[in-house]
Amino acid sequence: MRKSGILMHVTSLPSPYGIGSMGKCAYEFVDFLCETGQIYWQVLPLNPTGYGDSPYQSFSSFAGNHYLIDLDMLIDEHLLTQEEVDSVHWGSDESRVDFGCMFENRGKLLYLAYERFSPDEAFHKFVAENADWLEDYALFMSLKEKFHSRPWYEWSMSLMMRISEIIRSVSQELQDTVQFHYFLQYQFFRQWRALRSYANQRGVKIIGDVPIYVPLDSVDVWSAPELFQLDANCRPTAVAGCPPDSFTSDGQLWGNPLYNWDKMKETGFAWWIRRLSAAAKMYDVVRLDHFRGFESYWAVPAGDKIAAGGTWQQGPGLDFIRAIQEALPDLEFIAEDLGYVTPEVRRLQEESGYPGMKVLQFAFDSRETADYLPHTYPVNSVCYTGTHDNLTLAQWLQEAAPEDTALAKAYLGLNDEEGLVWGMIRGGMSSVSRLCIIQMQDYLELGGTARMNFPGTLSSNNWTWRARKDFISESLTKRIYETTRRYGRL
Repeated sequence: MRKSGILMHVTSLPSPYGIGSMGKCAYEFVDFLCETGQIYWQVLPLNPTGYGDSPYQSFSSFAGNHYLIDLDMLIDEHLLTQEEVDSVHWGSDESRVDFGCMFENRGKLLYLAYERFSPDEAFHKFVAENADWLEDYALFMSLKEKFHSRPWYEWSMSLMMRISEIIRSVSQELQDTVQFHYFLQYQFFRQWRALRSYANQRGVKIIGDVPIYVPLDSVDVWSAPELFQLDANCRPTAVAGCPPDSFTSDGQLWGNPLYNWDKMKETGFAWWIRRLSAAAKMYDVVRLDHFRGFESYWAVPAGDKIAAGGTWQQGPGLDFIRAIQEALPDLEFIAEDLGYVTPEVRRLQEESGYPGMKVLQFAFDSRETADYLPHTYPVNSVCYTGTHDNLTLAQWLQEAAPEDTALAKAYLGLNDEEGLVWGMIRGGMSSVSRLCIIQMQDYLELGGTARMNFPGTLSSNNWTWRARKDFISESLTKRIYETTRRYGRL
């Protein structure tokens, strides 16, 4: 069955109070997906954002982002008042998330709601069912607040090493803050479960990302340092990145700690199975980020300023894939197999059975030859016009090299009558790929200001784009539906 969907992160919805949330606008977006004939809604990671406000740099692989909790729902439950919410400054630009305002103001409001909340049976059940990650996460976040956001590897040695009696003592000391973080997670998952259930009932499935790596300053590393390549002082011996290529002469230095795959394998990949089991509570389909890293990964010596000095190291390979397939037989995956793809990586992707990704913009890049032209796509693939890391189509058509856009125009028969952006959308939707995902920004024909992320940069433009309140129109709905119908993806 041919299918299609739209990529639109929750933060980009035009909900009130400065950021997209799991409230009314999210439900309206699900209705829009149904009206346009879409079967999938793809979002970015829903975990708490950390360094640089990136959803790919989270304090926890298990927790939910409390910024997404809908405040109107808390008002309806008499945990907040409209006056309290309206008194807060949520930013001066409705087209951008002001994460500084979120950090300063949203937590204060949510703490007010927590103080008025009476724990009930549902709350206690949630805490008990999620204790395996929730207790560590709540304590970790409470300690970060106590130490003014300092990373865990700068705490006292007894806390870094998680000495049992010290952990018990500080947990008691910070009991109120710990309970507050229980409350945040309870509210997040309660609202998300309701939204996802609504989408599923309407025939819409959620695709979500699971980043391959976690940041050093995360509860994941603090609570299980033996699963990472760290020295005796809990500092990485090597970090993640990408080698130099035609795009970046120095490579990309991500800086995340690398996994101790030997230790992971000894445990039957138990941590990853727990992580993906948690993802299954959020998503119907998981996009495994940087899939090639499971075959082999680029390891950069700790302390290097650029990634060029790294080396390829063997990943867990098919043993890992088989372990997660056996443990989670009903969870669907997409392999994000972009980047430097070797025959070994391609073999692992094919043996996994997971569909790989095809990005239409890459088809017309004259700097390197790649298998992204639509006539080369296998059926078991997912076609994207672009991802959150790419230019929008309108931006690409404006900024790409003239020889690249000329190739796209000739190959796809782009013309002004149809519109160049819509011609490229047609190219993706008409491909043989079983699934096609289009960014909302591309359906809206938006330029560079709507780009979600520019990899390798820290900028107030990254991760902050928001749609206008009136972004859904009758004419757009009809045009998306007709395109979806024409290419057999309803």
